[in-house]
Formats: sequence, C-alpha cells, structure tokens
Amino acid sequence: MIAMFGEDLPLFPAASLLSLEHMLLRARQLRGDGIAIIDDERRVSWNELIDRVGRLAGGIASLGMKPGDRVAILAENSARYIEVYLAVPWGGGIVTPLNYRLAAGELVAIIEDCGADILVVDAVHAELGVELAARTDCKCVVYASPEPPARSEWVAYEDLVRGAQPARCTGRSGDDVAAIVYTSGSTGQPKGVMHSHANIVAAGFAVAAGYQLDEDSVSLISGPLFHVGATGLAIPTLMAAGTLSILPRFDARRALQRVEQHRVTVLNGVPTMLRMMLEHPECRDHDLSSLLRVPFGGAPMPPSLLKELLTVMPRARFLHSFGMTETVSSCTMLPDAWLREDRRAANKFNSIGRAMLGSEVSIRDPADKDVPPGTIGEIVVRGPCVMRGYWNKPDITAQTLRGGWLHTGDLGYLDEGGFLFIVDRLKDMIITGGENVYSTEVEEVVYAYPGVSQCAVIGIPDERWGEAVHAIVVPRAGVELSEAALIAHCREKIARYKCPRSIEIRAGSLPLSAANKINKPALRAPYWKDRHNGLV
Repeated sequence: MIAMFGEDLPLFPAASLLSLEHMLLRARQLRGDGIAIIDDERRVSWNELIDRVGRLAGGIASLGMKPGDRVAILAENSARYIEVYLAVPWGGGIVTPLNYRLAAGELVAIIEDCGADILVVDAVHAELGVELAARTDCKCVVYASPEPPARSEWVAYEDLVRGAQPARCTGRSGDDVAAIVYTSGSTGQPKGVMHSHANIVAAGFAVAAGYQLDEDSVSLISGPLFHVGATGLAIPTLMAAGTLSILPRFDARRALQRVEQHRVTVLNGVPTMLRMMLEHPECRDHDLSSLLRVPFGGAPMPPSLLKELLTVMPRARFLHSFGMTETVSSCTMLPDAWLREDRRAANKFNSIGRAMLGSEVSIRDPADKDVPPGTIGEIVVRGPCVMRGYWNKPDITAQTLRGGWLHTGDLGYLDEGGFLFIVDRLKDMIITGGENVYSTEVEEVVYAYPGVSQCAVIGIPDERWGEAVHAIVVPRAGVELSEAALIAHCREKIARYKCPRSIEIRAGSLPLSAANKINKPALRAPYWKDRHNGLV
C-alpha cells in the first residue's frame, strides 16, 4: 500500500507505470518541498502541485467529467495550465489544448470535433470564451484565474480546487488516451492527434535521457503549451523531477531575464526565437551562463547564428532535434559534438540527428519501399512515441500509419551512419521547370550572407516554369541588403535553377506560426489566391 492525500491506496498495477500520475508521484517522492513550477504569480512546490492536481481532478469530475470525456483549455501559459494538463488525465479525462491564435470559428470546429463538455478559459481569453460557450455544446466553463469569474454562471477555478476532494487515480494508463492535440491546420483542416499515456511517458523518457534532465534541471517554457514544442520539454522536465519556469508567452526580453533570475539550465525553441534573444539590445546585459542545454528545431541553424549564440551562452550545448505533433515530442537528436567547428569536416552539421531512445527512422519511396542510404524519400517513424491516431478520422489514420509506420510528410535521407537529413516538407518543395528545389537548401545559402536576420523561400506562380523560386528576406537592424547582391551570392553557391528569381526585402519580422516558425502558408497565400495548387 502507498499513502497519498492522507489515505491508503492500492499499489499501482504494472500497466499504470506508463501513466502521467505515476510519474508525478515519483517526482513528489524525490522533491516534495522542492519547487516544481514558477510562473508570474507564484512558486509551486511538488507537494502543493500534487495536492492541487488531485483536487482539481476531483473538482472537474464533480462537474460531470467521466473517464474518456474531453476537457478543452484556452489559456496562456501558467502554473494553472500545467495543473489542468495533468489533472484531466488524472481524473480519467482527455485534455484538449486549444490554439488561442485561431479564429473563433476554427475553435468552435475543434470543440465540436472533440466533443468537449467542459471548457477551461483564462482572463486573457474570457471574451472569446463567452463566444465559444455560446456557439458550442459546452455544458460548463471553468475560469482559470485568481479573480472572480467573468460570468456568474462560470465556475471559479480556485474555488473548485479548494472545495474538491482529491480524486483517486482512475487507473487509466498505457494505450488510454490522455490528450488530443490539434495540428495547426496550416495545410488543411486541423486534425486531433491522440496522445496516449504510454506515448507521453515514452517520449518523456527519451527527451529526459537525450537532454540529460534531472532534479537540478530548470527548464524555461516560453512557447505556447498548446503546442508539443513546449509540452515536449515541460512534461519530461516534470518526469525528471525538475523545475519549470513559465512565461505566459514568448518575449525575448523576459526570456533573457528569466534565464538569469531563475538560473535556467534548459532553453528550447526554434532558431527564430534564439535569434530574437541574441539580437535584443539587452542580451549582453544578462548572465546566461547557467544554460547547459539548448535544444532547437523547426528550421536550420545558420552556422553564423550558432557562433554568435555561443558568445553569450558559453556553457550551453546545442542539440538539433526533430519531432512533430504525431510523435508527441522529439524523435531524433543531433548531439552538440557534431555541431562544433572542429567536427564540421564530418558533414553532420545540417543533420537532425539519429533516432532517439525508443524511435526508429526509415526513408521510403512513393511505393512505400525502403531506399538506400543517401536517397531522398519520405521520412517515416515508428515506436512508442507515435500517436494512437487522429480523433474521429480512421481513414486518414490508416493512411498515415500504414504498415505500422508514421508517414511524416517530410522529405529527407539517411546516411550510412544513420544520421537523418531533412530536405524539405513535401508541401514546401518547389517544382520549377520540372526540377525539384528544396526551400531549406536555398534558405541555408541566403542565411550565409552577412546581415540576413530572417529568410523564407517559397514557390510563386510562373507562366513558363510553373513555379518560380522567390525569397523573402528581413535584414538585421541597421543593415541594408541588395536584391542583386543576394542573387549573385546564391549563384556562387548553388545551381542556377535553385537560385531565387526574385527577392523581396522586408522591414520588421516575417509572420510566425503558433510554434514560432516562419509561416510559409501565410506568405504564399497572396501569390496563389484563386489558384488551386494545394500549397496554401
């Protein structure tokens, strides 16, 4: 028997070892009075976190949540967000994070698709919560704020926690679904990706091992928790009994402050976010020497950017990782050693690494056959981190998971040593005059030109060639760039057909997706308006 919440409960059966609840109880045993979460409002110890999660699970169950029911959350990052993410599966439900950057109509469609009866909303999104409650079949809204609810019929979050009896662990684990995370929808209607307890725990083990997370780890969570880029670090850190420092949203200045203030050891993001921190006027005013691991992904890391980052993050080891919503978190990783200048001759710098613990990676041709090393094809992945499937979409699930492999929609190749190189998204590949042009290859060349801050290469309509290569470039502050000079630079580095036929130089910043990646569908949209090329 084990004691929890002041009463004896049966020992966990073996299957429940693959559950979020078990991971949390282990962490509390290791660091009961230690700090689990720091946000803008408070510091939460492990003892307090587990108590609040148990009570919140009981409170949500009292509102009508039954095992397998969906609970949606629309909120900025906070300790309460983490509590909801953990409490809903604790009580047997399925948590469904909502992307607050979507329009109301898109969110209504997601709530209707997953069938959520309960919506958790914070003060920032209260007005949108009113609209969603009115337009969907949600029976209850929980107001996740210390203040009284925005509407009298809403349930006060803190009252719910204080007044509820802690829920017993329901025993849901293994293949039971714990979360439904919707894809961004940038290439079509959002799909609900089902993450089981086993998926989340397996991915957590792999990331904790790959990033060397432990009880002393302090991870900065600044990306949105509705995206696996953030939960893919937050959950493994909690599994390792570490500490989360949470920002409501990414802000370069506040991220720099948090690293110094909380002695953050792990910071993840896409190169765009890291560049924004580096180029912030106050960057060198902050002590960033606590950083030990900086996993990045979503886009190539220009060597010049990495070199500059190392001047302000001298102890950091940079790790290139690759993953997607369908793999819960990262499934490949390139260790820091292969990114160092003295290892550049090995030609691994642009690799996204080798398969992480529990994952297997292969490359397939259009006939779904394995291809030899060095041959470009679709990247496929299998292992315990791969999703259960898409919610309410059995046909798409069967197609995506055919043969027991997740077909990612990414193009790449494996070398003889099992290092994976991503070439492009199938949707981002440009076909010009019958030749395939991989946008990431062109972007890498453009980024090598001095003074380039951001770059996106897209295909635009061309009457003669079908598509033409077009680059949109943002210069660094105080730098003037020339279209002619950039095109000449590209012609020195890559084949002429790959070079941009046109370059647009913009001020400001390029639009970003929910994951803080450059939003190529938004950039393509004006050019392909009223055309049906399937790219937008």
